[in-house]
Amino acid sequence: MGTSNSQTTSGAFIAASWIALGTGMLGYIVGLWRSEMLLSEKGYYFTVLMYGLFAAISVQKSVRDRLEGIMVTNLYYGISWISTLLSIVLLAVGLWNAALLPSEKGFYAFAFLLSTFGAIAVQKNTRDTQNDDRINDR
Repeated sequence: MGTSNSQTTSGAFIAASWIALGTGMLGYIVGLWRSEMLLSEKGYYFTVLMYGLFAAISVQKSVRDRLEGIMVTNLYYGISWISTLLSIVLLAVGLWNAALLPSEKGFYAFAFLLSTFGAIAVQKNTRDTQNDDRINDR
């Protein structure tokens, strides 16, 4: 019922995915920690990061589920996409209006994107590994 994955994910890609996720998140969070923003601003940017990561993972899972013939409601699928786009818009609006240097704004934007890519890749690798385990258990 779905697609079969005849190739296994390489250890190098799995490691690169975790490194991207960890580096992006750690850089973003350390940047917030060391910044001179108000605590409410730090909370806003932290929440946008967490929301964005969750939304991106939801999109990856929803898309993958649909490709494999697993039921995903249109409502959840749509909310996942809207949430991912909304998190990016919230970050962009926040950075646009922030009293930060352009280099700081770029830092947060790239750390956010690196984290998001890493989260999607880690979710993909986790799913691939679970599928490989299920196939090997047969």
